[in-house]
Amino acid sequence: MPLDGAQTLPQVFARTAARFADDIALRTVGEPLTLTWSQYRGRVAEVAGGLAGLGVRRGDSVGLMLANRPEFFVVDTAAQHLGATPFSVYNTSSAEQVGYLFSDAGNRVVVTERQFLPVVRAALALGGAVEHVVVVDGPGEDATMSLDDLVAAAPAGFDLDAASALVEPGDVATLIYTSGTTGPPKGVELTHANLVAQWNMLVRTWPIRPGGRIVSYLPAAHIADRTIGIYLANNLGYTVTCCPDPSRLAAALAECRPTIFLAVPRVWEKLKAAVEAQVAAAPPEFRAAFDDAMEANLARVRAQQAGTEPDAETARRASSGEEAVLAPLRARLGLDAAEVRLVGAAPTPMPVHEFFAALGLMMAEVWGMSELSPIATWNPPGRIKLGTCGTALPGVEVRLAEDGEVLVRGPIVMRGYRNQPEKTAEAVDEQGFMHSGDVGRIDAEGYLTIIDRKKELIINSGGKNMSPANIEAALKSGSPLIGQAVCFGDARPYNVAILVLDAEAVPAFAAAHGLDGSDLAAFSQDPAVIAEVGDGVARANATLSRIEQIKRWKLLPQEWLPAGDELTPTSKLRRRPIAAKYAADIEALYAG
Repeated sequence: MPLDGAQTLPQVFARTAARFADDIALRTVGEPLTLTWSQYRGRVAEVAGGLAGLGVRRGDSVGLMLANRPEFFVVDTAAQHLGATPFSVYNTSSAEQVGYLFSDAGNRVVVTERQFLPVVRAALALGGAVEHVVVVDGPGEDATMSLDDLVAAAPAGFDLDAASALVEPGDVATLIYTSGTTGPPKGVELTHANLVAQWNMLVRTWPIRPGGRIVSYLPAAHIADRTIGIYLANNLGYTVTCCPDPSRLAAALAECRPTIFLAVPRVWEKLKAAVEAQVAAAPPEFRAAFDDAMEANLARVRAQQAGTEPDAETARRASSGEEAVLAPLRARLGLDAAEVRLVGAAPTPMPVHEFFAALGLMMAEVWGMSELSPIATWNPPGRIKLGTCGTALPGVEVRLAEDGEVLVRGPIVMRGYRNQPEKTAEAVDEQGFMHSGDVGRIDAEGYLTIIDRKKELIINSGGKNMSPANIEAALKSGSPLIGQAVCFGDARPYNVAILVLDAEAVPAFAAAHGLDGSDLAAFSQDPAVIAEVGDGVARANATLSRIEQIKRWKLLPQEWLPAGDELTPTSKLRRRPIAAKYAADIEALYAG
């Protein structure tokens, strides 16, 4: 269903709300709250009127600090209809971080919920232009407004259609603040034209149909959740199941049975661990059947990736295992109806790719960035090359600079970084190419493979260039106990690594070895654990060149959580803070 000439998000939304009027648009896990598309549009009109009554006009920004809940989608879409720029704040942000975003965005209105109100108030005390705080889940108090108060602020005769008619394709539709792995976040300005162009490309490329189902569980400040939960849903009339607590994702998947599922690699790794734990707890005959089915299907997948077909016996075993074992497991995961399964945002280890491909859930890896609205390449259906990020979307030009940096040009390239023209000029050259900062290679068929971030490549004391991301992926694949790995070796004679346990893999290992897994610090010092991690490093080294191999490593007695010192809210490594925090440990690895 192409966009039929729509040029702005409000135009897209109006068409979709009319077509799917009586279908469910928004719901929460367990269905305590549902909104049809007609009701959704009615709430958007009410909230847009309220925002207008507070003085929000075209070009203004509106801050949101909300969990994945229907009100988030209503407020965001309402702001779009005024030509305003909604932006989201990571819910794990500190008051100082929130204050910085409010100052940079210049928003006079922030919409939040009671659990985040203390952080919002502390952020406002640091300065900024915010005049109105709206709380969506309770009565207004202490100079805040309730959602009902906001709706009541609408001017008499407010007309949603008249307001949205003033929105232009070049207006900024959203601000996406980058994770800030190496410094303060930058506000990526994406226009209505950017986002409409993106979905014009995707609906012509993806095997998706109107009226599907998705789960919104990633942080609302992340472009991935915005892309799937707002822009896809408002384009194709999807039902969005809101999952405000990521720990309930398994329940949400089973209940929603999404037709499209997008996850970062860490989520896929956790799903893999969950399947393996279920199989490990099953009767011996089921485990044997699972192992046989996965072995046969993996052989089939590898043959197809090589352009051949499996032998007759392997095909027979794969078919038998599909019906008896794999199909029920997919249904138990809640992914049996998923027509499109996407992974992106970070490198995905090949064992994870192959595991889900053998399970009948082959993932299509995508590549892009917030600055690219956010997807520039993806693996087309029926032509997936595991380990690559696929080919460029129609209308997008992807090329490599002389140093291998991936450059992108097309209508999906951002307008710029908010308040940072010099950074914009550094990122987008005079020919309109976005300099991604990623180093890659493109094969003869146009498939892109990302090697690493340009600034994160390791150059050892011998002048050898290496990708830490590839080495780290090998380490994580070496043992299920290795949840995070950080490789160091820049200007050094050899590579070392800081390793962190995967807390979700601990219970199964502890049970199998008669250990107590409740105390992660004590567990990390157990000789059996040290031996398994050491064997994992050895297995990883066997897949690496001699110069890439890890010579020394340290296992930390703790878990790293998203939005902590070591990981961004989307679980990307904060390399510089990690290097600073564990400097003594790193130096000890080289001193020994």
